[in-house]
Amino acid sequence: MGAMPTWIDTHVHLDEFVHHGGAAHADAVRKEARRRGVAHCVLPAVECANFDAVRELAARHGDSYALGIHPLFTRQAGEADLQALADELERRSGDPRLVAIGEIGLDYFDQTLDDGRQQHLWREQLRLARQHELPVIVHSRRAVDQILKGLRELPVRGGIAHAFNGSEQQARLLVEMGFKLGFGGAATFERAHQIRRLAARLPLEALVLETDAPDIPPHWLYVTAAERAAGTPPARNTPGELPRIGEVIAGLRGMDPAELARASRDNACVALPRLGALLGAE
Repeated sequence: MGAMPTWIDTHVHLDEFVHHGGAAHADAVRKEARRRGVAHCVLPAVECANFDAVRELAARHGDSYALGIHPLFTRQAGEADLQALADELERRSGDPRLVAIGEIGLDYFDQTLDDGRQQHLWREQLRLARQHELPVIVHSRRAVDQILKGLRELPVRGGIAHAFNGSEQQARLLVEMGFKLGFGGAATFERAHQIRRLAARLPLEALVLETDAPDIPPHWLYVTAAERAAGTPPARNTPGELPRIGEVIAGLRGMDPAELARASRDNACVALPRLGALLGAE
């Protein structure tokens, strides 16, 4: 029997496990993921209030992190938050574990967000990415065309289009801009035809893997509305689910999971150059 594949989860909100169960719970979640073969996690911030948390968790577990303001947090964010981000990026510029600006982007699924505000914060964070020569981790829910427009006007050093769910043409445009595309638990649902088709057909060098834990659970953790109504608590996704998600995606592509694990690791290091340097030094 060959060695267990080692995986990189390019998107984990590990600080959420601290909020819901304390530091010991987050440590246990990360330890279990490592036991299952998840060698490294990238921990993106979503607002200024969790900058310290993602940085400290990354240092404690030998992982990496990104700093940014998520579009869903733009309701309460303004110029002071942008300045706080700029200051923190300057302060941490020498930290090898800081690998990207993120999670940033646009969200047009949530109709309550102010478009002008989220567009402003998106563009200003792209300018910070350009200034610091960092890639970006992009949230693009129902907003891929608008994301592409911003990236054309303010090009950055590539990055990752997290939880990608656009068209094949949009995918290829992002790849041409230096982006890798994140696939995770959504690809395990048989009815997710477009996502599964992309996961199967896109060039291997375009893919990275992620869980978005504790969100976007794979199908084996999903709790239906009827089950929730009957009192079944929702299951929380964890980075430990990544190997099984990877096996599903490898099956869609007709390839060995270990090969996908290696390729997705290499792709993550291309998307996030500091990650490659960090892993090479460990």
